Amino acid sequence: MTAQTDTTGPVTTVYQVTGMSCGHCEGSVSGEISQIPGVSSVKAVASTGEVTVVSEAPLDEEAVRAAVDEAGFELAGQA
Repeated sequence: MTAQTDTTGPVTTVYQVTGMSCGHCEGSVSGEISQIPGVSSVKAVASTGEVTVVSEAPLDEEAVRAAVDEAGFELAGQA
């Protein structure tokens, strides 16, 4: 196990979200996740179910799960 060091720069995490089927779905998921403090960029792709999130620091997965749930979809975990 290694100790985590301070990161300089953004953290990119890819999540898998089930249920997205169109551009409106992408917008709903992106809009909810972008409200999480520290998030600077969100790109959702309905065809793959992948949501790429760029943030200042690693995000709490439960916060991401709650945002995805609020949008009406299910977070399957990190891709």
